Amino acid sequence: MQEIDKEGLPKHIAIIMDGNGRWAKQKGAMRVFGHKNAIQSVRETTEACAELGVKYLTLYAFSTENWNRPRKEVDALMKLLVSTIRKETDTLQKNNIRLLTIGATEQLPPICQKELQEAIEITAPNTGLTLILALSYSGRWDIEQAVKKIAQKVEKGELKASEINTQTIEAHLSTCGIPEPELMIRTSGEFRISNFLLWQLAYTEIYITPTLWPDFRKKDLYDAIVSFQQRERRFGKTSEQIQTEKKKNKVKTFA
Repeated sequence: MQEIDKEGLPKHIAIIMDGNGRWAKQKGAMRVFGHKNAIQSVRETTEACAELGVKYLTLYAFSTENWNRPRKEVDALMKLLVSTIRKETDTLQKNNIRLLTIGATEQLPPICQKELQEAIEITAPNTGLTLILALSYSGRWDIEQAVKKIAQKVEKGELKASEINTQTIEAHLSTCGIPEPELMIRTSGEFRISNFLLWQLAYTEIYITPTLWPDFRKKDLYDAIVSFQQRERRFGKTSEQIQTEKKKNKVKTFA
């Protein structure tokens, strides 16, 4: 933690929480055992982000493709989601954390929708970290629903096709109003983004750790942030251009 530059924190961190099933298998247990033990990882990561001053944390909790998993596992995940939200809402309140969701949450069981909505309303006034749960979410779904909304506006004459640009698309994504992630962490050592925030990750720094999600702790988060802070983000420019811009900004700061 001492190695982290508090002035250079990523404003938004996104995490693909992978490896629950493999962790449980290593213990000779059912997959749901891994999901249950992953709650501590969520708790520690959220607390660490709040303590450091990270503004947004997005957790890929359940993808649209996850509905294709065995019914028993999906049902267990939904029950776990409900019980976790009930238990953790007070903790979110105490830590000034606001809860949001992205995804086709209308596909979730009614009890899940109810618990989520109540937690979102209770934590809405909080001004610290914004915790975003991606539930029944996928990057392709997000782009698809944005395109449909834009097409409807064109059909109604509210928008001209020639007026559609990057800002138009971003305004119709489920993440509208949320800055793009600067750092994306994937646990379990897999080298793919699994249909997560496809539009938003265009220039995100990616950090892969072999640690399975149930074993992920604050130190693992600190390691990812330190790695992020050692990188040069160029956004298509050359290294020389970036260095020149930094020098100019320093001059303006001291002027």
